[in-house]
Amino acid sequence: MELTLLWIQLAAAAALILVAAHFMVPAADAIALKTGLGRTFVGVVMLATATSLPELGTGVSSILIVGEADLAAGDAFGSNLFNLLIIGLMDLYWRRGRVLSNVNPTSALVGALGILVISIAVAAMIVHNLTPVTGAWFVSPMSVLLIAAFVAAMFFIYKAEVGEDAADQSSDDTDEQSETHDYDNQSLTRAFLIYLLTAVVIVGAAIWLAITGDHLSDAMGWEKSFMGTQFLALSTSLPELAASFAALRLGAPDLAITNVLGSNVFNMGFVLFMDDVALTSGALWLHVSDIHALTGVVAVLMTAIVVLGILSRAEGAKRLPISFHGAAMIALYVAASVLVFYLS
Repeated sequence: MELTLLWIQLAAAAALILVAAHFMVPAADAIALKTGLGRTFVGVVMLATATSLPELGTGVSSILIVGEADLAAGDAFGSNLFNLLIIGLMDLYWRRGRVLSNVNPTSALVGALGILVISIAVAAMIVHNLTPVTGAWFVSPMSVLLIAAFVAAMFFIYKAEVGEDAADQSSDDTDEQSETHDYDNQSLTRAFLIYLLTAVVIVGAAIWLAITGDHLSDAMGWEKSFMGTQFLALSTSLPELAASFAALRLGAPDLAITNVLGSNVFNMGFVLFMDDVALTSGALWLHVSDIHALTGVVAVLMTAIVVLGILSRAEGAKRLPISFHGAAMIALYVAASVLVFYLS
């Protein structure tokens, strides 16, 4: 009975995240249109940051409340994989050719920056395994490098998206593909309140997820790294899933793809830094399983495939239900999940 209740709690927390994300997307869209920031900028910064709040809440609470640093790291790295899986699922859903062919080339910058921060995180594990010199420091120098790379990435993304929005304003192509909503009956204040409220709900549900996930892993006899990489990562990535498909329904694949890729930048650059700050007993990287280096490498490979898919700009509709790039996302996710289960 106790095990059943744990699964019910996990499902309930995940459902709260999914419902909150459903209301967050139109609120963020209203903010984008009413403030003039544009959907692209809001998608890559505001929406991606908000949908990554579960990873932040789960990671910090896993350390402060549960005392499991490996669970926190597994959630962040596993969320990267699930977010990239979402691109494969979107490719199945999208019926106007390859979904990556409908994304502006500048979106590849977000993917390239994601590769950078993921690579730094993997390097942090390797460096701390090779030398214990900075292991007792309050915050690892590698974590400082991560947050610096995150801040730099946000700056470059902002500059690129401002230029992209300026180009879009002079083109009618984007307007033809995306549905326009004026949100006349919704004030900017109300949109901000909904956005903030849903963010609070998401963080609260994420904390609940962390506690439930730890109890469930003990009850099932699973390793923390597997629990974090699979079940927690899947649950905390539900906002990205909901937001991305909502963006596709709006006819805005740029918003969907940059939300996913931007979330990975946030997971690695900001969430892991905050996890290291929350862990006061030394560097985070000394307390995480080596298996996360494997998931990090797979995430780099998957992101590289996405970047190449964006830059290739293949024309024409798909002849098959899914493109090579979408199929690769799904296949690599399944392969990584199997490896994590057997190697954990």
